[in-house]
Amino acid sequence: MNEVTILVLPDGRVSREEAARFLGYKPKTLAEWHRLGKGPKSRMVGGRRFYDIADLREFAGQAA
Repeated sequence: MNEVTILVLPDGRVSREEAARFLGYKPKTLAEWHRLGKGPKSRMVGGRRFYDIADLREFAGQAA
């Protein structure tokens, strides 16, 4: 299994780009999933979409 290094902010959130890297997808895929109401939970902060690292880990476990 390959290790992926991502930047996790102190409150546990990551950007869409970091979330995509963590999950092994492109950021556009996560944007499309959001549009379709699929994929991991996300939230808007300051006009940007972020994902909680715990939600990404849970999603990755379900997707595997």
